[in-house]
Amino acid sequence: MSRLMPTPARMPRRRLLAAGASLALLVACGRRKPAAQPLPAGSTVLALGDSLTSGVGATPETAYPAVLQALTGWQVVNGGVSGDTAAQALARLPALLQDHQPALVIVSIGGNDFLRQMSAGAARATIAEICRTARTAGAQVLLVAVPQVSLLAAGTGRLSDHPLYAELAAELKMPLHATGWAEVLSRPELRADTVHANAQGYRVFAEGLRDTLRKTGWLP
Repeated sequence: MSRLMPTPARMPRRRLLAAGASLALLVACGRRKPAAQPLPAGSTVLALGDSLTSGVGATPETAYPAVLQALTGWQVVNGGVSGDTAAQALARLPALLQDHQPALVIVSIGGNDFLRQMSAGAARATIAEICRTARTAGAQVLLVAVPQVSLLAAGTGRLSDHPLYAELAAELKMPLHATGWAEVLSRPELRADTVHANAQGYRVFAEGLRDTLRKTGWLP
């Protein structure tokens, strides 16, 4: 037969090179993460939350959604209601999504659940449902971590995020804005009282949020 067959020495080398190329491709694909879709100026963004979103301790013009709007050029809808629990925010969400059709929903809720010593597990499940509902409506979602119940003693020491937010962000594969409220509410000069920011505090929070939005790719 005149057809040349690969020698035994060449066969393993070819297979090894092919396997190496395939492995490199798989590793590269594994590292690639879906990028957030940039939001142009004028995009509608819904800030869903409680009193920290509505701006208790300051004025509507200095609440964080208003400051974020000025920093980004987006139309930021203040969907904060003082006293809301996660369940109450979830109940309001469908109407807000229908009325405003936001491109992005910023979810900052759970503090009242912790303050009232309600079930953290129930709050976690409800916040997850909020995020899924927003996604189903076609919006992207940014989850904002809220401090643990120790925010009742905000004047006595440094606060930390409740762990459920990092867990949820990992589980749902969504961006998380961590330590924003914890840092603001740990600093007396940025608070109106033990559980609310003042105008300066809301600005500091909004500026930190802007930095996270840039890192995710939503903001240039």
